[in-house]
Amino acid sequence: MIEAEVHLSLHNFLRSQDGFPSWPHHLTMARLVARALRLGRSALIQVGAVCGHQGRYRTSFIASALMWHGSVIIVTTETVQQRLLKVEIPRLQQWLPANKPIRTGDAWPSPDFQGLLLTSPQAWLKAQLANNNQFPANIPTIIDGVDDLEDWVRSELTQSIEPHDWDQLMLAYPYQAETIREVRVELTYKLFQHPENPYHCYLISQPEIEILQDLYLALDKNYLPDAWRDFWQQFQQLENSSCSPLFWSTIARRQGLFSLHSAPIELSKILAPIWQRQPVVLIGSALEPETEASLFRQRLGLEDVTCLKFAPDNQGEAIQLYVPYKLPLPNTPEFEPALIHQVRTLVCLSATAPGMTVILVGDVPLKGKVGAILASEFGSRVQVEKTCLDENGILISGWEFWRSHQGVLPAPRLLIIATLPLPSLENPLVAGRVAHYKRSHQDWFRLYLLPTAMNELQRAIAPVRETQGIVALLDSRVVNRSYGSQILSSLSPLARLNYLDPSLFSSVHEDDSA
Repeated sequence: MIEAEVHLSLHNFLRSQDGFPSWPHHLTMARLVARALRLGRSALIQVGAVCGHQGRYRTSFIASALMWHGSVIIVTTETVQQRLLKVEIPRLQQWLPANKPIRTGDAWPSPDFQGLLLTSPQAWLKAQLANNNQFPANIPTIIDGVDDLEDWVRSELTQSIEPHDWDQLMLAYPYQAETIREVRVELTYKLFQHPENPYHCYLISQPEIEILQDLYLALDKNYLPDAWRDFWQQFQQLENSSCSPLFWSTIARRQGLFSLHSAPIELSKILAPIWQRQPVVLIGSALEPETEASLFRQRLGLEDVTCLKFAPDNQGEAIQLYVPYKLPLPNTPEFEPALIHQVRTLVCLSATAPGMTVILVGDVPLKGKVGAILASEFGSRVQVEKTCLDENGILISGWEFWRSHQGVLPAPRLLIIATLPLPSLENPLVAGRVAHYKRSHQDWFRLYLLPTAMNELQRAIAPVRETQGIVALLDSRVVNRSYGSQILSSLSPLARLNYLDPSLFSSVHEDDSA
């Protein structure tokens, strides 16, 4: 059977690799992927945050895909595609008894192609959502990095009206150009009445919805430009509370311009038919604490899948976690000065130890304030969301920047987390999704905010696990709220620190040197 063949060949390959990054689950994962290919049965695999960050697991599924006798599609980002094509695949091809043709592209090469196709999430999802047969049915598909799958899908389904689309609409309806121009002026006035926020976006209000509805009623739908037609199709769902999309605007105040956007909130019914067209192997790092990843599967319409979650290395991946007990809660006036005092103390204690410090601050104004205060004391060592840092630099970053750039930055010896990455209700897009859960009488905190925060934490901390460094979590909700125990459990393996002194940082460095 293919499972035994893959196991033997990969085992021999791994033994031949001097200094090859070891991962104890290579063979198990390769067998599971091979089994999924043979049976045509879908699977969901969680490889763990550290392994997901390092990408070591990819050797396993590439080996299975190369040795499988039939066609396979691998869906992954273009950065990972280049890594596979230049490093992983050539190294495996020297050892494995396989000579499969390999292509990259946005569509299936030809009806008789019997090889391996690498394609991007955007291309694959666009074709699947349109069901346009660019990828034939029943071809086993491996989707890598599904921690981001929900964002990829939402991005692909988002319909937008940009400033230039108004010009296209006036060209399509020359006799109603003046009406269209007046609507744009009226919408501009109303949208710019919204108070500024750090997110530069706003949920579309009922008066704004009515303006757009009146515009659509005045136009012959047969002549709508594509962007307006697609936007209108989602706009018509507003009356259906169970599947009502999210509508919002983004504003460029200095230019006096705005864009309109819509995207579905519920994805499960949209995606469920896609999983029926072909067997899929979905691979993520730390989707949920439970193997079954039931909330993830529920949101994405995944039903009948084999689930596997690999255990972390309790010795090699343990972080040292410092959680002070008596800090004020983040939503109190006392929190900001207490946070800045803690951050200064931590940076000073670690000042003589080599290595980078990362300070994660989700609140945009607070991020700038922390950066200014630390820069006045530590000078050019401090950078706000930059990738060019000194060896002992201090990076102050939001969650998204750190997630996007941690792969090209050295692993920090100290990671300071100001507050839990719970999506902020001050963000209009978060507030819109929460309102949807409330209308459906669902537990919006358990189903949305908490899982999002736990996944973000796992991914943010992964580089620190490589060096068994120190993580300081300065959000006292971890010890004062009932959900704190869930968060701490998700951060295992860890060793709790009850105090801080400079020797802790020197011991981290000595361990690295050893």
